[in-house]
Amino acid sequence: MAAPENPCPSIMPLQSLPRLALLALSSLALLAACSKPVEKAEEIRPVRAIRLAAGNVDVAAEFSGEVRARIESRLGFRVGGKIIARKVDVGAIVKRGQVLMQLDPQDMQLAQAQANAGLKAAESNRDLARAELKRYQDLREKNFVSQAVLDSKETAFKAAQASYEQALAAFRNQSNQAGYTTLVSDVDGVVTGVDAEVGQVVAPGTPVVRVARTGEKEIVIGIPEDKVDVLRRMTDVRVRTWARPDEIIPGKLRELSPVADPATRTYTAKIAIPNAPDHVKLGMTAYVAFSTKSQDAMITLPLTALFQDKSATAVWVVENGAVKAVPVQVAGSSGNEIVVAAGISPGQTIVTAGVNLLKPGQKVKILGGDAAAKDEKALASGRNPAPLAPAALNAGAGQ
Repeated sequence: MAAPENPCPSIMPLQSLPRLALLALSSLALLAACSKPVEKAEEIRPVRAIRLAAGNVDVAAEFSGEVRARIESRLGFRVGGKIIARKVDVGAIVKRGQVLMQLDPQDMQLAQAQANAGLKAAESNRDLARAELKRYQDLREKNFVSQAVLDSKETAFKAAQASYEQALAAFRNQSNQAGYTTLVSDVDGVVTGVDAEVGQVVAPGTPVVRVARTGEKEIVIGIPEDKVDVLRRMTDVRVRTWARPDEIIPGKLRELSPVADPATRTYTAKIAIPNAPDHVKLGMTAYVAFSTKSQDAMITLPLTALFQDKSATAVWVVENGAVKAVPVQVAGSSGNEIVVAAGISPGQTIVTAGVNLLKPGQKVKILGGDAAAKDEKALASGRNPAPLAPAALNAGAGQ
């Protein structure tokens, strides 16, 4: 008997469905293998930038320091002994001749009494030798004694006189020693330090009290070694205190140490302020600013253009739409900008915002067409481009 015909010739048999599915999957895999991979678009980061121009600027550098007296004495006893009294505290104002400390004077007084007794004995011997000489001179005139006897009496008198003078000098010296048990101030000033206390035994010359002389004050600062030669030539020195930052006090570089401090590796500089107001007290924090007009044209940059590349300060230079890191040498500051001494040249385009988000060779897009036009106009007039506003900096850094 013959098989019945398919009533729906347009519908495939169920046995053919798995084969069709395999065929469709194979076609899709073949098409995927032949298609090209999707290319990843290169990232272009937006930045703010300026074009450099050189000009004469006010080079400035500022350092913090401490107000000190120009002359500060470290006073000590001329003799050794035990301290029995301290008459002053730190910060006390003292006058010339005022007692500061005292030593136990008992030993010195005994030595002085001993020297006094020796002086009296030498004086008695001298008087006796003088009387003997006078008597023998009379006998010699009457020819009762020989000249040799008279000469011996003269020699005895001279020896007694010398012994008396020796005893007198010893007594005076011992009297001075007894007076040295009291330490007095030799100037008008203020006590800045006390280095010994009651009951302590000190040796001769050991500093026990520090007294700063009232009068001219100065600022002591530390200067880095790379700025010593530059700051030495600057004559415009201005001082301001932390208590009154708006008040400018003229200063003068009085002393610059030729040797670096072994701890800080900076060179100690002393800035004299002869006309310091009364409100400038010892120990105050002060800021010393050095400024001068540069003789050669120099380049200035906003502080936001600098970043630290390993151990050097660098900037991003834009060339052909990409950036590269260029090390620079900073000479100082001028207002709110940094003066660059070497590393870059006028005409180059420098990134001023977003520097910490870049890497060497990265493509960038410079934002702010209006700002760029202003920079070109500033270049044409021979001035440096104006630094970016804070809002623009934040916008560029956040891109």
